[in-house]
Amino acid sequence: MWHVLLSRIQQGHRTAKYPKQAPTLPDRLRGLPVLDPSQCPEGCNECVEACPTDAVRFDEQGLGLDLGRCLFCQDCTNACPEGAIRFTTEHRLAAREREALIIRGEIQERVQALDQKMLSLFQRSLKLREVSAGGCNGCEADVNVLGTLVFDLGRFGIQVVASPRHADGLIITGPVTENMKLALKKTYDAVPEPKIVIAVGACAISGGPYAGHEEQHNGASSVVPVDLYIPGCPPAPYTILDGLLGMLDRLGPERLRAFTEAAKR
Repeated sequence: MWHVLLSRIQQGHRTAKYPKQAPTLPDRLRGLPVLDPSQCPEGCNECVEACPTDAVRFDEQGLGLDLGRCLFCQDCTNACPEGAIRFTTEHRLAAREREALIIRGEIQERVQALDQKMLSLFQRSLKLREVSAGGCNGCEADVNVLGTLVFDLGRFGIQVVASPRHADGLIITGPVTENMKLALKKTYDAVPEPKIVIAVGACAISGGPYAGHEEQHNGASSVVPVDLYIPGCPPAPYTILDGLLGMLDRLGPERLRAFTEAAKR
């Protein structure tokens, strides 16, 4: 017993101080892409052709990138001869609206808080049921790790529960395969009203690398309404945590300033 207590004292406090303190992230983290359309040579289409999921696009508005489709594979940056696209270590990527995941040259905050009625219900206590609708276990693993002592999701009043009847909403991962479509719909129907749906990862948002395949449904929004999109393949744990806290208005007014400064680095 004494050895156990001594070891615990030596380990110290392991829980991260996020969001009061910025997280320590690896330099190799592929976070928010930053676009510089001014660097695009006329007629160059290399980045568009290199993207495996059609996340990079040229249209009437110029160069754009859909975070909901992006696998953060860096094929576009490797193909671009001028460096018009680069990935930063900015982890804050979530959005309330699907259209807000399409980025261009501007830098902006995407995630917005719930309306006041929903905040009054869920801001201090939110129970979620996780549904893997055909995922590869990457997004599932990064959702599950939020329950460890490093992140301690429960300290924010957010918990993953075993039954949809005990939940306030769903966390959905995977592209929603044909075999999971009915199961997802039944799970959604079992959650009492009002409820929240969170799509985690490129597969749950758009189908990811499986988009267009006949045995899947291109993400959760084809079956149920989605209230929060958290992009990534898979999204980092801090990306998921930031999206949840942003939706619940738990991040403070300094968030936008910090977001802008980090994205410019």
